[in-house]
Amino acid sequence: MGRTASVEAVRAWAGGLAEVHARIAPRFGRPEPRRRALAYLKGLLAPVERKNGWQLAEQAGEQTPDGMQRLLGAASWDADAVRDDLRAYVVEHLGDPAAVLVVDETGFLKKGAKSVGVQRQYSGTAGRIENCQVGVFLAYAAPDGRAFLDRELYLPRGWAEDADRRGEAGVPAEVGFRTKPELARAMLERALAAGVPAAWVTGDEVYGGDRRLRVWLEERDLPHVLAVKRTEPLWVATGRGPAQASAADLVAAAPAGAWRQLSAGDGAKGPRLYDWARVALRPLADPGTGYWLLARRSLADPTEVAHYVCSGPAAATLADLARVAGARWAIEAAFEAAKGEVGLDHYEVRRWDGWRRHVTLCLLAHAFLAVTRARAAGPEKGGRR
Repeated sequence: MGRTASVEAVRAWAGGLAEVHARIAPRFGRPEPRRRALAYLKGLLAPVERKNGWQLAEQAGEQTPDGMQRLLGAASWDADAVRDDLRAYVVEHLGDPAAVLVVDETGFLKKGAKSVGVQRQYSGTAGRIENCQVGVFLAYAAPDGRAFLDRELYLPRGWAEDADRRGEAGVPAEVGFRTKPELARAMLERALAAGVPAAWVTGDEVYGGDRRLRVWLEERDLPHVLAVKRTEPLWVATGRGPAQASAADLVAAAPAGAWRQLSAGDGAKGPRLYDWARVALRPLADPGTGYWLLARRSLADPTEVAHYVCSGPAAATLADLARVAGARWAIEAAFEAAKGEVGLDHYEVRRWDGWRRHVTLCLLAHAFLAVTRARAAGPEKGGRR
């Protein structure tokens, strides 16, 4: 019985991967890169220690990494078109109107100065300034699973304004300097244009601290929960009329009864419990929309408080806001899985196209795993067979 189940699982796995490859196959004009794309995906999903050109070639039974390197460098195919296929695949299998769109970034530690976009900069992955590249990602946190929809490489201003480095790394002429929030907005625009179903948007202080991004989300009626610094100035109604106060001061003035212990979602050791409170923002009331400052307080250390600016349906509850804020942690776990399971950070390419191609195929492999797990979970756990 067990062996039969295993055989069926392998057949289903192979059939699912064939479905993924069939979806992207038209993006490759010639048979050779089309076949090699499938071999690359299989290598990313295989138990290979380092998923670089050499080991992926060995996994595919090839003597040299030349073919894999051609796929990422010289072959003719559009990584953005495959990105669109990735997004459609995720929505088809995991799409849900209650999903949360998460903008987040991760660092890729690198040696030297040749890899496109590399410089000494802050890496949230390392928690300090490192010589690294930074990728900005749009993720999809849905009830059935979590996957990535989009990606952009952050090109620091020094790179964007250096013609020689741009030329050597193959950065297209139309690519200029864009801040991380601007990259996030571009990806959100693509998701909206593609009709991706979602109820909320969330992100950390890098994105919440950009008022232009917050205004853009409000103009499009996109509910959001975005982290901000404790010093963020916010407008509130007071007995003397509208006034600005810092996020930290507003939370400090909240009554003791405003706090509730809620879970921000399950972690490795069970529910992530915190104390949560919210304070109404905006002097002018809007009957259909609520504006709040959300606060998350550590149970172990009450002085450790995180702040979020929120906009959403007026009927949204404190638990709703806490759930959305917690979606970011699920995506941090997805980053770890993508790096550990499909080699998101194992690449050895230096050029613009190579980074985008490797990362796109990795996100597709990661999405395949997410969909396969959702199917295996079965209807009783929300999975769609």
